[in-house]
Amino acid sequence: MNYKRIIPDAITSCNLLCGSIAVFLATQNAFIWAFVFVLAGAFFDFFDGLSARLLKAPSPIGIQLDSLADDITFGLAPAMMLFCYLKPILGWWALLALLMAAFSALRLAKFNVDERQHDSFIGLATPANAIFWGGICSLPIAVIAYDWMAWVLIGLSLLSCWLLNAEIPFFSFKAFKKEKLVIVSFLIGCLLLIGYCVAKAIIAKHIEFALFSGTACILWYVVLNILLALRPKA
Repeated sequence: MNYKRIIPDAITSCNLLCGSIAVFLATQNAFIWAFVFVLAGAFFDFFDGLSARLLKAPSPIGIQLDSLADDITFGLAPAMMLFCYLKPILGWWALLALLMAAFSALRLAKFNVDERQHDSFIGLATPANAIFWGGICSLPIAVIAYDWMAWVLIGLSLLSCWLLNAEIPFFSFKAFKKEKLVIVSFLIGCLLLIGYCVAKAIIAKHIEFALFSGTACILWYVVLNILLALRPKA
């Protein structure tokens, strides 16, 4: 038995476990803790691929396991969070939020067979989508006290389903040398947004506003990539 292969798969399994706990916490309306476990899953998701490369122990099973874990942590968990978040207001119409889990699975399956996505993404990556929704669902429920606001979030969830599989290029940090200016601009914007949200959280004494910084940064990421896609070709 090649024990080196066990390490990346064990880290991936930790990602899956975090996602499963996040789903359970969402059903208990513990949205902040659910988001914390989604972020923990993202941490493990980063290191499973890194460990496989460092140990030179990639495996076909590891690739499939990674996608399965990602769909739980970055597909089902945020979808369940949004469903439970909106159900008190929309009732069973909130089930529309679960479409994100299905479209996340489709996005992950396409990623596994798409040869164009080695150093960039085609469509919004599932971790980014999960962070966007985690930050929103961490806000106090009073934020969506009006029915129309809940329907806006359902509309945004359907939009995110499209973005996950859209033929829109999204830059990756793997392409830092090629997209240095763009990535540095993105990071500067993120620092400003995080600083603002953290300051707001301190002033209001609500940690939820600090967690919303993730949503703000992903929104900035999406807008920046759409602007780049729309720029005239040289």
